[in-house]
Amino acid sequence: MAEIDVYKDWLGIPEGTRPPDHYTLLRLLQFEDDTEKIRANYRKLNGHVRKYSSGQYVLRSQELLNEMAKAMLCLTDPDGKRDYDRSLGREPLVTDEEEPQTVLEYLIGKNLIKRSQVSEIEYFAEARGLNHRDAVIQMKLVEPVDATRALAVELRLPFVDLEDMLPEDTVLDMIPRRVVKKHSCLPLFEDRGLMLVACIDEPSPALEDEIRIRCGHPIRAVLAVPRAVNQAIAKYYAPGMRDEPSTPEIEVEEQSSSKGSKAAKAKAEKPKRSTQSKSAPLSADDRKQRTQLSLIGICWATIGTVALLYFVHGQKSFTMDIPIGLVVGAVVAGILKATYWK
Repeated sequence: MAEIDVYKDWLGIPEGTRPPDHYTLLRLLQFEDDTEKIRANYRKLNGHVRKYSSGQYVLRSQELLNEMAKAMLCLTDPDGKRDYDRSLGREPLVTDEEEPQTVLEYLIGKNLIKRSQVSEIEYFAEARGLNHRDAVIQMKLVEPVDATRALAVELRLPFVDLEDMLPEDTVLDMIPRRVVKKHSCLPLFEDRGLMLVACIDEPSPALEDEIRIRCGHPIRAVLAVPRAVNQAIAKYYAPGMRDEPSTPEIEVEEQSSSKGSKAAKAKAEKPKRSTQSKSAPLSADDRKQRTQLSLIGICWATIGTVALLYFVHGQKSFTMDIPIGLVVGAVVAGILKATYWK
């Protein structure tokens, strides 16, 4: 199969530097600043290249789609675009340092909400512990896509429509299912030493550390609609896919071991009860102790019987009472020998 120039044959880019710069790739004017224009060109070219995503060009089309996605995300990222433009020789603009708009300012500027609604939105958000993006969505004032774009502007992060994205399998494999579900995120690509990850909000320090450790690159978050992120996780991380089988097993073993240790400790601390069998041979000390107790019991039985009979019959039958006492003592001795003194 002959090698084709996908830039020229599919995108109509004249021969020249390969790969082309981001502006040329997306068929934009050099240093285009209109993010809506950038996204519009990307969506148009994305749909065109997807026509080649089957058959003999499936792999090459996937590579080009990812290349265009990286270019779009870079040029719609205020900080990333500024650095990229400087690398192409553009002089810094004063507007680069302007303060970002808030969510509500952006929505007002786009005529999606009225300024008179701001107080109501702020009260609703504060009462429920929501950010303004989630508040306007729950109040059904703004569509989730527009609200998330507004949050992206406030956080100076690029917005991404995950329906246009085809995450790289090698990147997906780096982050296990447990992590993406916990942080509600979706890894996309590695680009210029950064790991692009779609998030529903500003990434937490825990997620940043997780990505850096697992991927060897710092994270660069891109914002996506929460529902789209959850749907993408369900698609690319279905149950049984990209799990860490060793981690749950280790945790279970550790928990079991911990429980076992606690049980053993409690058992050790619990006062011991005698578990000696009644038929077990007596030790020398036990035999001596029981012999002494038995003799005392026999004596008291004998003497007690004689004394009782003396008080009942008087002195006249004392000589008859002594043999009876001895018999009682003998009976007690026999009982003790059979039951206690063994």
